[in-house]
Amino acid sequence: MKVALLGGTGFVGKNIAEVLNEHQVDFEIGSSSTGIDFRDVENTTAFFERTKPDFIINCAAHVGSLNYVTEQAADVIADNARMTLAMYNAVTKVVPDCTIINPLANCVYPAKSNIFIEDEWLDGPLHRSVLSYGASRRFLWEVGESFSMQHNIRSIYLLVPNMYGPHDSKDPNKAHALNALISKFVKAENTSQPVIDIWGTGVAIREWLYAKDFGRVVMAILQEPHKIGLAEPLNIGQNFGLSIKELVDIIRSNFKYSGKIKWDHSKPDGAPKKVMDDRRFRKVFADFQFTDFNNGIKNTIEYYQNEFPY
Repeated sequence: MKVALLGGTGFVGKNIAEVLNEHQVDFEIGSSSTGIDFRDVENTTAFFERTKPDFIINCAAHVGSLNYVTEQAADVIADNARMTLAMYNAVTKVVPDCTIINPLANCVYPAKSNIFIEDEWLDGPLHRSVLSYGASRRFLWEVGESFSMQHNIRSIYLLVPNMYGPHDSKDPNKAHALNALISKFVKAENTSQPVIDIWGTGVAIREWLYAKDFGRVVMAILQEPHKIGLAEPLNIGQNFGLSIKELVDIIRSNFKYSGKIKWDHSKPDGAPKKVMDDRRFRKVFADFQFTDFNNGIKNTIEYYQNEFPY
């Protein structure tokens, strides 16, 4: 089994790489930092010609915080669309028998949705705050399905909640929301910062997935790629969410920080609630155990503490 891990030097990619290494899987990382531009068909084709993967784990993406994907909306959607088309065209030319595993962020769900159910993920427009990235992920599915119809390319789509854990960016404008919060607390405690500014009002409710758990799900698919239930998009869900204010309280309890929290109401909250229905997931991965949330928070805090200063 040969695996190509696209975007393997990014946040999610590094967590998947840890799991693959633990299972001694033969894989090769491709990313912009390794000199590969996945927006370019020729560049992408050359990578697949060299690696000849049986599986492609597609974590290559232009993404950032809620604020970032709004400010850089045109670049985000254009870069991601080009990467999607380049990948599928290259796969068709070089490795048409491989299987592509595509994570789809839960921002693909309609803005009106509170509980995210797989059969309803296309039933309405996206929230404007995530339009650029969410639309590019819907486009990824549309392209994948089109290449399946014409070229019989097989793709697996995993709908994922907000992720957190080690290996994310130290820049709060690019890090995932929970990691950005933790990085702010680490910095504030180490620099005796009197105030921590947090975007939004804190009322938005989100579900959180420890990034290495996603790697474990991917590993389970590599071990059993034709498991029943993978033919349609599948939530990697736990059906449990917390408000940003609740998260701040949990994070703060792990610090001795005595400063003030200032909520920046000028920044958008995004959709009011994002919680993943887990009924299908429990049928497909009946025995899967997610990392305890408190342990995941502690591991993430330790990562940022080891990376400080930033």
